[in-house]
Amino acid sequence: MKAVVYSSTGGPEVLRLVERAVPEPGPGQVRVAVHVSGVNPTDWKSRRGAAPGQPTPFPVMVPNQDGAGVVDAVGPGVVRLRPGARVWVWEAAWQRADGTAQEYVVLPQHQVVELPDDVSLDVGASLGIPALTAHRALTVLEGGPDRLLPGALLDRTVLIAGGAGAVGHAAIQLARWAGARVLTTVSGPGKAQLATLAGAHHVIDYRAQDAAAAVRELEPGGVDLVLEVAPGPNAALDAAVLAPGATVAVYANNGGEELTLPVRAHMTTNTRYQFVLVYTVSPRAKEHAVEDVSAAVGAGVLGVGQEQGLPLHRYPLAEVAAAHAAVQSGVTGKVLVDVRH
Repeated sequence: MKAVVYSSTGGPEVLRLVERAVPEPGPGQVRVAVHVSGVNPTDWKSRRGAAPGQPTPFPVMVPNQDGAGVVDAVGPGVVRLRPGARVWVWEAAWQRADGTAQEYVVLPQHQVVELPDDVSLDVGASLGIPALTAHRALTVLEGGPDRLLPGALLDRTVLIAGGAGAVGHAAIQLARWAGARVLTTVSGPGKAQLATLAGAHHVIDYRAQDAAAAVRELEPGGVDLVLEVAPGPNAALDAAVLAPGATVAVYANNGGEELTLPVRAHMTTNTRYQFVLVYTVSPRAKEHAVEDVSAAVGAGVLGVGQEQGLPLHRYPLAEVAAAHAAVQSGVTGKVLVDVRH
């Protein structure tokens, strides 16, 4: 089978296309014929490592956490899935050598989730890290729900920073599905259009407006929950728009590692800062996220493509390096790799 691998950290040039044996599923494992592989920022960050030329956690590694395809074979003890089932997979490369940038991947059965017949493999490959991250960030509000379903966030207002990004896009869709009023900030009119297509009630171009004033005009009492992609640069904005008892869920460090907060202002509002890394959340929280995301997919909520506010950028398997470079450069939309075309 064809696979993209790397054996040392570095830029996209360390990725190479090779032939390798088709893996066999063991007890409790499922082999998936991967059709579409999704690329996330954590994929290129893992490949790059702390410095170029460093050894990788495993001698040979296949990148990419997310993907979708068809069950090809199952190991002993697997009863929920059968060959031929259309599925999406998540966290394929987390603490493992084998991600989804290959024609077949073997995973524990709980990381392989069925897709409804009317949901595309593109949607499946776009779930994983973005949707599970969005779910976690939407369920950390004090006094809020720990599960998402219609009505779970009714009467709550959510501000999503970067609504045109993959996590922001999933968060808009999930928050709307759960009944929240959704505000989002973006950096220009093109991204504003995408966030609107995704379903945001109000979109604020922070380069053209006073974002804090715009949020306060829309929500005089403040917002209940902020999903934050750039905690450092947005710290003052967040402090200015939070309702009493609000939570800021931080899922990325765009703009730098440092975060300076006004202590008294947050004491006054009893603000909670919750940091989110989907890989290390509790197994129970992750199980709930997978179940709720699957329910949202079944309800037709998590669509992708230009008309859904998330443009798709496609690359063949031989050009995974270019796909990684596109994500690293900050391309707007979702980067997908067509493994079998």
